[in-house]
Amino acid sequence: MTSAPSKLPTPSQPTNAIESKTEASRRTFLKATAATTAAATTASFLQRSAHAAGSDIIKVGLVGLGGRGMGAAKDAMSADAGCRLTSVAEVFYDRMENGREQLKKELGAQYEVPEEQCFSGWEALDKLLQTDINVVLLATPPGFRPAQMEAAVKAGKHVFCEKPVAVDPPGVRRVMAASALAESKGLCVVSGLCWRYDLGVKATIEKIQSGAIGEIISIQENYLTGTLWSRTPKPEWTPMHNQVLNWLYYRWLSGDHYVEQFIHSLDKAMWLHNDVPPVLCYGTGGRQVRTEPQYGDIYDHFSIVYEWADGTRCFATTRQMDGCYNQTEDFIYGTKGTSRVLANEIKGETNWKFQGKKPSMYQLEHIALMKAIRDGKPINNGDYMCKSTLMAIMGREAAYSGQIIKWDDAIASELKLGPDKPDWGPAPGVEVRMPGKYKFIEA
Repeated sequence: MTSAPSKLPTPSQPTNAIESKTEASRRTFLKATAATTAAATTASFLQRSAHAAGSDIIKVGLVGLGGRGMGAAKDAMSADAGCRLTSVAEVFYDRMENGREQLKKELGAQYEVPEEQCFSGWEALDKLLQTDINVVLLATPPGFRPAQMEAAVKAGKHVFCEKPVAVDPPGVRRVMAASALAESKGLCVVSGLCWRYDLGVKATIEKIQSGAIGEIISIQENYLTGTLWSRTPKPEWTPMHNQVLNWLYYRWLSGDHYVEQFIHSLDKAMWLHNDVPPVLCYGTGGRQVRTEPQYGDIYDHFSIVYEWADGTRCFATTRQMDGCYNQTEDFIYGTKGTSRVLANEIKGETNWKFQGKKPSMYQLEHIALMKAIRDGKPINNGDYMCKSTLMAIMGREAAYSGQIIKWDDAIASELKLGPDKPDWGPAPGVEVRMPGKYKFIEA
């Protein structure tokens, strides 16, 4: 969401919309089904839908017409000339109207959204999933994502799912289950953890994993950046309108910036460990600069240490403050050298730097999705997108509580943020967590 609506939905406007113990183990989250069965299921699905009536069109539905959603729609269309945007859903009517007008201009002939397939309100996703789309792009605030992911897979749709996939452990488990169901159905699930698709980053991590810097000793993840947007409440906004339109600052919607933004860095640390999660974490954080009520209940800085069973550590630091030194980089320290992942370079016995072409990673993830659909060879990013989300959640909870948080305790936790079914009534309470007083794990 990038701009507030000019007015809120009224009874005269459409309001049809967005609605939006598993084994506690460090082993894989997903149990693969037979590849031949998955491929056959996907091929059958495509025969029924994407290639219906002799067409090679892939029909795409967009959920969430904010900046990230609009970008995802454009990336999907540019990824495959046979893609068509045929349905849109957005909780706010005005945002839906403004967004579709913009998309109509920018997508040209690939925009094929009839009036009757534009949905707004809390049930918009349900309406969109009843259309004949093949792929759904989920780009609403993370707090809504588990329910949306589950609904999309049950409806038999391929999914592009923005990061993070949840804001709490029950949400992660819900997406784990949905990802496993998608795999059994032969449906694709592609994650918005876009660095996994960046050619320079992929090549650098492959070099590290092949031994270019020896054994990894430690990782330093820095994401030091400025503040982001906020919207001034209008007199007609209810508290729930304000929270949804300023979703970055409410942990039940964003998970805090540690989960919503820093997940990109944490995901690379997980990737470097071959997607084996850490056993525990501990650290600190707080709310030093953004203390005003408009910043909800999130922190503005975190510093967390993760430990793996093999003895390696990741020192993870992030900050959203203006007027400070900024740096976003992954520093990898090995027995035979070092690497800066985002710089695509290695220094050691043999120095190396990626020299290849660097097309947009945002476009590459959609190219991978559309190709997998057309080839009948489904890809499923569910395992790592769930693990990296939980890694972020346990780090947040370590800072909030001041406790050591173990992976097994995090995945089994019943901590749930936000309402089961949001509406325009009262908004969730706002309370900044205080370390030493708030407990993630009760003694």
